[in-house]
Amino acid sequence: MTRNDIISVLGPVDEAVIADIALTGASLEELREAFAWIGADEALVNEGHPLPDARVARLIEILEVPEDEDGPRAPAAQGFGE
Repeated sequence: MTRNDIISVLGPVDEAVIADIALTGASLEELREAFAWIGADEALVNEGHPLPDARVARLIEILEVPEDEDGPRAPAAQGFGE
């Protein structure tokens, strides 16, 4: 997955986040899935989607806001798929 692929899903994002995502070896589809889970995890579970696999779960960890930080590492998932 390229830097541009990552930005196409997340929008402008910190270079460290891009590097962390690239190091996972995840596919573009896995990144899209992780981004969807961040914005609508309860809805996806309610719709019967299987829980994320290990690689998608790692992407979610990278993208979620640590509790001790103020702002998101990546943009909110609103507008996903538009």
